[in-house]
Amino acid sequence: MKNLKYLLIIWMGMFASCSDDFLDIKPEGTPTDANFWSTEEDAIAASNALYSLFTDDEMVGRGYFWFINASDDMVTGRVKADPDNMKNFICTGDEDYIRNIWSKKYQVIKRANDVINHLPEMDIDQNLKNRIMGEAYFMSGLMYFDLAYRFGDDRAGIPIIDRENMLDYNIPRTSTVVNNYAYIISEFEKAAELLPFFDEYTSEDYGRAHKTAAWAYMSKTYLYWAQYDASKYSSAVEAADKVINSGKHALIDTGEPSNDYKAVFSAANNWSKEYIWSVVSNVQTGSILPGVMFENKGWGHYNGWGYFQPTKELYDSYEQGDARRDVTIFKEGTVFNYFGEEFTWYQTSNNETGYMFGKYTEPFSDVSRVNPNGDKPSTDLNVPLMRFAEVLLIKAEALIADGKNGDAPLNEVRTRAGLPALNGATITELKRERRNELAGEWSDRHFDLIRWGDADAAYAQPLHTHDGSIAWPARPQFDPTIHHVWPIPPHEVASSNGILEQNEGW
Repeated sequence: MKNLKYLLIIWMGMFASCSDDFLDIKPEGTPTDANFWSTEEDAIAASNALYSLFTDDEMVGRGYFWFINASDDMVTGRVKADPDNMKNFICTGDEDYIRNIWSKKYQVIKRANDVINHLPEMDIDQNLKNRIMGEAYFMSGLMYFDLAYRFGDDRAGIPIIDRENMLDYNIPRTSTVVNNYAYIISEFEKAAELLPFFDEYTSEDYGRAHKTAAWAYMSKTYLYWAQYDASKYSSAVEAADKVINSGKHALIDTGEPSNDYKAVFSAANNWSKEYIWSVVSNVQTGSILPGVMFENKGWGHYNGWGYFQPTKELYDSYEQGDARRDVTIFKEGTVFNYFGEEFTWYQTSNNETGYMFGKYTEPFSDVSRVNPNGDKPSTDLNVPLMRFAEVLLIKAEALIADGKNGDAPLNEVRTRAGLPALNGATITELKRERRNELAGEWSDRHFDLIRWGDADAAYAQPLHTHDGSIAWPARPQFDPTIHHVWPIPPHEVASSNGILEQNEGW
């Protein structure tokens, strides 16, 4: 299977002309509207440009992950003022790692809108046109989704760009995030209608948007929407069932139950049936999260960064016999393959909690599978953003929250973890299952606590190291009427000529 390559596209207000190979993007200039949008090569270049920011450090490395780091699952592994302030809810939105995420998300939306506006008039193969239009709708929906639930609530949503008047940059926020969710669903519906299934792609196009990815994010959007409208739980189930009943996905089954969960986080399974959506990565580019989570300074062998260290609270949340715990969390005495040698994990002065996230360590078995530049610590492991297991848990949660039985999808996940089936699973049991299955991933434990109404109680308690000492003090400053959303970057508010309003209390 080909190693995927993403090279950043130069963007100067227009798409760069480039190779028609999605995996090998080669900037060759910056044409204008007048001479672009003519050929299939132009259309493919436009679709490739949708992904060029997808491996940006702020987008899928450490930047966006600082929002997730606010949870009780982890602490900031090294003293750093900006992320520390975020975790303590005393940030401004102008922190180095997050201040440009808002604009970068809207940059991708702009590219998607350009495709949607221009492609219908192009005289190119209809199947190709459909696919690229589907990619544009998917990426638009995904960018709005990422912004909506982190910055919007029932008091104000986020701006929706008018495709008919894209020169108007100063657009007010929608009156409620529910408007955003409705719009996001419409984008994913159009994407699903136009996109092929993943298995209809050849390997050089792996990593492009596909039909079940659109359905999966529809289910998650409906689940988040249900926070404001409980009737959407049934819609979340319906969308999840489209993924489940497609027959295209399944939990990884290696034939060795003790190895099944570990195998999920192996580069050999980057494109397994559990895959739905992930950051295409290699030793040159991609998500740097594996190295960011790796032991700071890597015991002298590699420049791991040591951020996002697990807490004792997370470790202790696992049931006895849960196969996921020791895959997810390394501790004193954990043995793993490190650059071709059996290595026993031990805590150093660089580690705050006595734990390290272990999910993304498999590529560190071979130095050739890790970026030689430790300042850009990507690996050949695709970092998952949406797995089939999460779709099952979305369905289970929506059923239970709707007063129905969610045992079947929930127990499918538990069985893979080596746990006994539950009978009449409660929402409390679902919450633990979601936490334990998706810890250290992009599922966003912080927002789970927010939407469940559990954040206030969780953050009123300190977080602990492996020996029970305090790793992070309690955060009584958390105010659920303010901190359930994040501050919009203040420079975005300032540059809007008074049209974009900041979230209340920030």
